Parts: sequence; structure tokens; C-alpha cells
Amino acid sequence: MSETGTAARPATRTAARPAATPNRRESYELSVTTQGPLYPPSEVMDGAGDFVVVGVINRPAADGGTAPEWGAAVVSPASPVPEFGRLAPYTVVRELDTDPGGADRDLVLHTLPLPLPCNNYPMVFAPEQRPDADRVRRPSHAFHEVPIPDLRAQDGPKVVEPVTFGRWMEASGTLEVAVTPDGRSGTFDFDFSRLVPDSVYTVMSLRARDLDPAGPTRPGPLGVPNVFVTDADGSGRYHATMPDPFPDPELPGANRIINVVVLWMSYQRSYGGAIGEFGLGGDIHAHLKLRGPSFQDLRTTP
Repeated sequence: MSETGTAARPATRTAARPAATPNRRESYELSVTTQGPLYPPSEVMDGAGDFVVVGVINRPAADGGTAPEWGAAVVSPASPVPEFGRLAPYTVVRELDTDPGGADRDLVLHTLPLPLPCNNYPMVFAPEQRPDADRVRRPSHAFHEVPIPDLRAQDGPKVVEPVTFGRWMEASGTLEVAVTPDGRSGTFDFDFSRLVPDSVYTVMSLRARDLDPAGPTRPGPLGVPNVFVTDADGSGRYHATMPDPFPDPELPGANRIINVVVLWMSYQRSYGGAIGEFGLGGDIHAHLKLRGPSFQDLRTTP
């Protein structure tokens, strides 16, 4: 776009809608998931090395293309992997019973191995801490058997029983988002129940350009520190105030928060300004999120 065209936009935009929405509040119910982006298909595996997917399932479309739809299935790691930004149908092994007391309730959940299978996301999540993340090799581990660095038995690990699919599917969470009275910040207040007990969780933000095929930005924490610890019942709360999280999407360089993801941390660690060292099921595991882009009616200003 020309400089003249760019300069003309603000006057039209200001006349059409307010620059900010101070004091506006919105409430959301979070959805249980195991999925971050669509590749890898899930951030959770079973003991056989297949993906345990609760989220968007890429299915074959009648026209020969791909039809993404929300669902739950066991997906093969041999699924075709398109280039970043494109879709291909998953190779579905079988459908999953998502009822917490259903046929798949006792399925034991595992991390993904490294390097990550079915991955097309060109991102280093912790460039200062782990710039060589793509060269690390690790096997998949059951969630309750993850080798936490420097842990000794006498230190009292708390996650010692298998984390099952049925237990995972019991989780719930609510989110209230508000714009501050001055219109410059956004507040995020979460209330959780029935998460994995006695565990470190973190919350990340997903911004509009984080999955941009033309040049993705690095997903980041929703506040630093972005940590909460669940109690023995799996309950927890989290609050963050973020600077200018909802700029006008038509402004140059705008990179709005469009979703939030609640992550179970299999190594029981947080990573400062990074969401994890490896991401995508290597050390973080999406447990709750919104099903699609949100917060469209909220506006903040610098």
C-alpha cells in the first residue's frame, strides 16, 4: 500500500469505531484440548506412539481437499505433513470416546519424543535458552515418568500416578477478559477445576501473527511469570495484566492476542520469557483453550 493510502486510514477508522473499549468485559468457557497448532496434530501421545488428538481433526473432504472439524481421534505419526500454513488429512487410527468415564478413560498419556514427529512449525521457542532445540533427541515418556532434571526420589515428586485420558477430559476453566479504564491494558482472570493435581501449569498467549506462514512471530507467555500450581483437587487460578493486547488490527504491525492456551508442564518447570524449550508436546501440553480466534470486539491503545 502507498504511503498516501496508509496515512489516510486513521481518520476513517477513528470515525467508524472508538480507538479503545475501556471497561468492556467478556466471559468465556475454555475447551479441553490436547492440541496446539495443527502440526504436530497433538501435544499428547499414547504408549504406542500415536497422537491423542482432542481439537481440530483434518479429515478428507468430498472435493479431495481437507475439511478441518473439531473432534477427537487417535492419529498416526505417519500422517502426511504439508508445508507450514497448508493442511492435509490426518491418518486417523480410530475415534476417541471423550466421556471421562468412557471406553478410553484408562488411556495413559505421554509426551512427544524429540525431534517432534509431524512437525512443520518453523519456530525456536527459547532462542536464548535452547537455540539447538531441533537437534535434541529424547524418547516419549508417560506423563508420570518424565525425567525431571535433577529430581531425586527423596525430593518428593507429586505426579507419580499415570495421567489418564479420562482424568484429562474432566478439566474445565473459565476466563474473564476486560479492558482497563484507561483503555491501555487488558486483564485476564482464569478459574480452573479438575486439572492434573499438584502440577505446574502455565498460560500462553496466541497472537494473530504467531501462525502466519509469511513469517510467524514467537508465541509468548501471558504475563511473566505465567505460572500457577494446582491443588490436590486440580483447582487453580491465574491473573495477568497485559499491555495493549488488542490493538486495532488494521494498524501497521498490530499483533493482537486472539487466543490463550493453558499448558500442563511435563517437566514441572517454567521458562521465563519462553513458553518452553521445545514446545508442541516436547515439554508443554495444551490442556484448555478457546476453540477459535476471540476478543474481536476488544480494543486497546498504546
